[in-house]
Amino acid sequence: MFDPLKGFGVTFATMFKKVVTEEYPEVKKVTAPRFHGRHQLNRHPDGLEKCVGCELCAWACPADAIFVEGGDNTDEERYSPGERFGADYQINYLRCIGCGLCIEACPTRSLTMTNEYETADDDRQNLIYTKEDLLAPLLPGMEQPPHPMRLGEDEQDYYVRGPELARQAGVPEGETVETGHEEARR
Repeated sequence: MFDPLKGFGVTFATMFKKVVTEEYPEVKKVTAPRFHGRHQLNRHPDGLEKCVGCELCAWACPADAIFVEGGDNTDEERYSPGERFGADYQINYLRCIGCGLCIEACPTRSLTMTNEYETADDDRQNLIYTKEDLLAPLLPGMEQPPHPMRLGEDEQDYYVRGPELARQAGVPEGETVETGHEEARR
């Protein structure tokens, strides 16, 4: 008997409270630092790609959302410090569940997740990100691949002595550069 009155009581109590409205998309919400958003393929401090085309991320993906096809580097065309590079790299965001298993499987820390969360689109084809969409932008001091290795004689220099080589390459003060399994901070 009093149930309808209780419902009107809730309505009446909320009528005079301030309305909470989010101003999205004009004001974007700030995400947590470890938020798993859109993927990114990282680069070395000289601009070479970290991806070596090993396909471990594709094997680790439970949703089968990643396609990688490796290619061989040559002396004339070098895209990564290793023998191979990711010639064709695609992530299908229609399938991706954002679990991060691909990030854990990557041996070179080439693949990471950014804080970018806007991946909605009205065209299904636009939600299949290609290598060009996923590659990190070139920072000052980086050179567009293909080019010879600039940070050492072989690929081990890029990973073992990464922080030291990043400092020699002139990474700006306060900027973080991911180099293999460690980070160099100046």
